[in-house]
Amino acid sequence: MPYRISRRKALAGLSATAALPLVGCAGFARQSGNSSAFAHGVASGDPDERSVVLWTRISTERRTATGKWIVTEDAEHRRVVKRGAFSTDRSRDMTVKLVVDGLEPGKTYYYSFKYKGQNSPVGRTRTLPTGSPGKLGIALASCSNYPFGYFNAYETIALDPGVDFVVHLGDYIYEYGPDGYGGQSGVALGREHRPRRETVTLKDYRQRHAQYKADPQSQMMHAAHPLIAIWDDHESTDNPWREGANNHQQETEGDWVSRRERSLQAYFEWMPLREPAAGMDRAQYWRHYQFGDLASLVTLETRHTARDEQFDYEQFRELLQTGEGIAEFLQQHLNAPGRHLLAPEMEAFLETALRESVTAGQPWRIIGNQVPMARSYIPALTDEQFAQLALDESHPLYDEARTFSALGPARLPLFLDAWDGYPWARERFYQLCRNAGARDLLVVTGDSHAFWQNQLFDEADKPMGLELGTTGITSPGAFASLGDAGAAMMDGLIAAGSPEVLWTEGLTRGYVRLTLAPTEATVDYVGVSTVKERDYKPVNVRQTRILREGAQLRYA
Repeated sequence: MPYRISRRKALAGLSATAALPLVGCAGFARQSGNSSAFAHGVASGDPDERSVVLWTRISTERRTATGKWIVTEDAEHRRVVKRGAFSTDRSRDMTVKLVVDGLEPGKTYYYSFKYKGQNSPVGRTRTLPTGSPGKLGIALASCSNYPFGYFNAYETIALDPGVDFVVHLGDYIYEYGPDGYGGQSGVALGREHRPRRETVTLKDYRQRHAQYKADPQSQMMHAAHPLIAIWDDHESTDNPWREGANNHQQETEGDWVSRRERSLQAYFEWMPLREPAAGMDRAQYWRHYQFGDLASLVTLETRHTARDEQFDYEQFRELLQTGEGIAEFLQQHLNAPGRHLLAPEMEAFLETALRESVTAGQPWRIIGNQVPMARSYIPALTDEQFAQLALDESHPLYDEARTFSALGPARLPLFLDAWDGYPWARERFYQLCRNAGARDLLVVTGDSHAFWQNQLFDEADKPMGLELGTTGITSPGAFASLGDAGAAMMDGLIAAGSPEVLWTEGLTRGYVRLTLAPTEATVDYVGVSTVKERDYKPVNVRQTRILREGAQLRYA
């Protein structure tokens, strides 16, 4: 679809914090030339101060391929910095992944690939800065379910002049088949998942990644900005834990560990990230990125290396019928010690990284986190409020709504799959941060398909920092089926009944732009007017600022 100048003007006016000029990123992201060999575009990511990962795929071959790559200082490839040859084969699904080093810190570069006379699109990337960067723009993305709609938010990120890096917080792909989550929407929009089944085999996962990378708006984002990515659950399957997953049936889908390894192999093949370091396996995927003396970003792994099995209220239905049963659930199950989310190796890595950041005097310590960390409670609905939801017994959410309504007065967690389902692990995480001298965390979170503006406290009610949650790129909010009015009412009730939640909004699809400066940060909650049509407009949902006061952070 041709890019509209009106969209560029609308985007440029979203925030006064824009850090980059609107260069021709749309142009070089869309240009294809004679690049049928590069049907899955180009991407870059996992940067450090001197190197970055470049990625593409040879889409016209099935066995082997050898070609060339180039890195320059300009989009026209006149000022060459690096060049070389690549090779790939079927063992990597014909994907190409290079770590290009010897680059300068904090600098923008342009790159492309060539195969049998065919040129890939030109991508733009950058290295991490050293010294004292005056400003840093990060786009926070999550939950990009292909059948639910167009990746209009990806296109908006690609064209956003205030974005330097994209941090994808998980659910980059979804595993479902046509009868699963989003299936009906996919039929209506002509965006059905491929293959037309749940992803189980290595071939399935590869084909699903290929479908997402073939999307033109996804290609725009990847060509425009380097990616820092962590996975959540759907890159493998819904709600995995150390020994299984909610959406894995061993009787028909085989061994869980084998399936997980196949999903991780495809993820490492199809994403612009470095291979595991010596002595680590693919599941041990965590990183520490340093942006000069301005910020530090540590990404967590909470799915495959340590997570104990999630609880579900349904399994405790009988116990939760009485006050005594609720107390037993809280004491003996939910708050039981030893329920882990982070592996010991992850904890040691995190503590070391935080100590380095504190010692370096960086003002921002960012935690890249999959699932909500702040405490949020099931709303205590009155009969009048329940009636306003207009849920009759034929509504698919009627039984669930009645159950949750009954649990609301007990102040039970809204999400048992999030950190709320692991209070011991959350307090252990906070203690680790305190040990490192960090009680000023800026946690960035995906998963929930909603925007969040949260504050964080430990069990002693001591402040631990702030949390920013980003909504889904396409995945709908938890209360979408209640209609706009019903969903807005639920968002308001959650914020009113959860002291750590200052604001939440699950109606809009989009992303968060976090702009860091030495003494303050600006947070823009950026939406798109629709994901059901390719024609859309950016929407300014909310803006807030974060200030530092001594050793603490607060919203302005």
